Amino acid sequence: MELDEYLPVLQKADARFADAAAEAVLARGWGAPVPGCSGWTLADLVWHLAEVQHFWAWVVRTRATDPGTYVEPVRRPDDELLGYALARSAELETVLAGADPAERVWTWAPRQDVGFVLRRQAMEAVVHTVDVEQVLGDVRPLPADVGLDGLDEWLEVMVPGALPQGPPEDAHPVVLHAVDAGVERTLFPGSRPVPIARLTGTAGDLLLAVWRRVPLEVLTVDGDGLQAAAMLDVVRLE
Repeated sequence: MELDEYLPVLQKADARFADAAAEAVLARGWGAPVPGCSGWTLADLVWHLAEVQHFWAWVVRTRATDPGTYVEPVRRPDDELLGYALARSAELETVLAGADPAERVWTWAPRQDVGFVLRRQAMEAVVHTVDVEQVLGDVRPLPADVGLDGLDEWLEVMVPGALPQGPPEDAHPVVLHAVDAGVERTLFPGSRPVPIARLTGTAGDLLLAVWRRVPLEVLTVDGDGLQAAAMLDVVRLE
């Protein structure tokens, strides 16, 4: 995806997240468990995304080069969460729309610019929208371009972030075949001459599988599925 495509993805995900969260509150209540986030309730999920968006809006708005002066928001009561989350999404979208992607800001990754924040926050919202859809019981398929870009971001950014020293010695390649995008990607390429497995599915399902939102059973697994799952589990993200 191109840089100018991320903001519309974020806006669409934010809108869907808000609608699904409101429906889930009525259907299941704030204490409903979130299948994709062990130990979280619906209230925890909505607060988490609002808090994340509050932080990154502050980073971009202030052009922060150090997060040390950031003041964390106070947790809102459940009956204020939907309104607070909507305000935080609108704030993040507004500051990103008004910023040059090339402008330098602090991030936790080697790339230190607004463009990184734009992409990361689009994908953050996409995955958490699936989380709230799972609570609601109405999970919608991800577009192929969004799923593939999210998968690429996971491989290019999240894997090196989780494994700064590189793959472990016992790593094996796992091929990820996105049928709707007609491409393949590889986790831990070059670690062994032959992949341990090939996982085939839509780009969206592959993205959700590597983020552990869906089991590998939703994919077609050729090869050693248990070892493939173990390779994905090597990538531990906070």
